[in-house]
Amino acid sequence: MDPAPAYPSAMVNVTNRCNLKCQHCFVFRDGNPNELAGEMKPERVLSELRRLRDRHGLRRMLWMGGEPMLRWRTLEKGLLLFEHNTITTNGTVPLKDFGPDLIYVISLDGPRAINDSVRGEGVFDQVMKTLSAIADDFRPTVMIQCVVHRENQDHLAELAEELLPTRAEGLTFSFYVPRAGEISSRAWADNQERETAIEIVFDLKRRYPEFIWNSSRSLDLMRPATAKLVTDNCPLLQLALPLYIEGDDFTTPFCCYGNDVDCDRCGAWGVFSTACKIPGPWDSPST
Repeated sequence: MDPAPAYPSAMVNVTNRCNLKCQHCFVFRDGNPNELAGEMKPERVLSELRRLRDRHGLRRMLWMGGEPMLRWRTLEKGLLLFEHNTITTNGTVPLKDFGPDLIYVISLDGPRAINDSVRGEGVFDQVMKTLSAIADDFRPTVMIQCVVHRENQDHLAELAEELLPTRAEGLTFSFYVPRAGEISSRAWADNQERETAIEIVFDLKRRYPEFIWNSSRSLDLMRPATAKLVTDNCPLLQLALPLYIEGDDFTTPFCCYGNDVDCDRCGAWGVFSTACKIPGPWDSPST
């Protein structure tokens, strides 16, 4: 029998439940039929993740949802299984101090009016309340991630300026990943059209170099000349195991963004930030 493939990292939708229904969410875009199908019991979640950890050599886990903080007791135990952990959250559920070796990634998609048009009325204020409630001795790292799309790209500076005085330690921008064939007000038609948004983030990186955590290299790789070199050789497909909970089983989709993504227009933070750390065809002298 062939040995199991090695993955240093994995990402798991530890729950399909969520207290929000964001318009661009890849979990809910098909109505999330699994939301009402019941959830895997916590004991099975933990035993399956332990088995997969040992089988594939997993060291890092990205905990996703749904809203993973709705299962914080399962998270508390699951964090002990891996050397490095990141929790992505919508920031409307109070954060727990699970220790210093943890990163919280809170989602915001622009200043109040822009964010709430996508994530729901009052969500921006709830997130700001969560940030203001973080105690001085809170040990995890807290950062913000914004999904950039055509509708919010001209409002990113406003978001950065509102976040600078908060307890958020940094801000990253992940660019909208459309589904195959998607034509919408959020999706750029192609990578050439997306270039304007990349320049906006570059400008913010120059203005706030310590606060904007996108590297200049990762932004450069998103340019039309190199973006497809990265996505055609996606580093996450090689290095990260995506896991969805469906009923009482884990399934492995093609990508953590689902099975219907348009890879050619992908701008995911994880893809391009990972490409900066490993060798690939994007490193040739001509690029």
